[in-house]
Amino acid sequence: MNPQDFDVPTDYRHWVGDAAEDYIGPFFFRMQNEVACTAFRVRENHCNGHKSVHGGLLMAFADYTLCIAANGGNSESVVTVTCNNEFIAPAYAGDLILGRGEVSRRGGSLVFVRVVLESNGQIILTSSGVIKMLRSKLS
Repeated sequence: MNPQDFDVPTDYRHWVGDAAEDYIGPFFFRMQNEVACTAFRVRENHCNGHKSVHGGLLMAFADYTLCIAANGGNSESVVTVTCNNEFIAPAYAGDLILGRGEVSRRGGSLVFVRVVLESNGQIILTSSGVIKMLRSKLS
C-alpha cells in the first residue's frame, strides 16, 4: 500500500502482515531513531454516529503503534498483553492522526510501551501497554 494513496506523508511505509489493520485503516509507520511514528488519514467510514473517529478504531491504532514500537518496525511477531487507553479529545473525517510510540522498558520477552496520538497538534488519546515478543519455535 502506498501512503500517498491515503494522503499520508511519503516517508511513512506500510507494515505487511495484518489484514485486519489494512481493512480498518490502513495504518502506516516510520521509525525515527527508536521511536515509532505512525499515521493514518481519517475517512468517513472511521467515524461514529457523532461524526468523530470511533473510539474502537483509535484503540486499534494505538495498539498498532504499541506493537510497531515494541518490534522496532521489523517483522518480528508480537502480541498485546495489555493495552490501556485514555480518550482526551475527538478527531474527525479528513484529519491526519499521528502516533508516537516509545519503549519504557524491555524485559526478557515483555516490552513496556507508551503511546500518544495527536490530530491537528492536539493530543486525542494516550495509551500504555505491555507487548510480548514471540520467539519462533524450532521444528
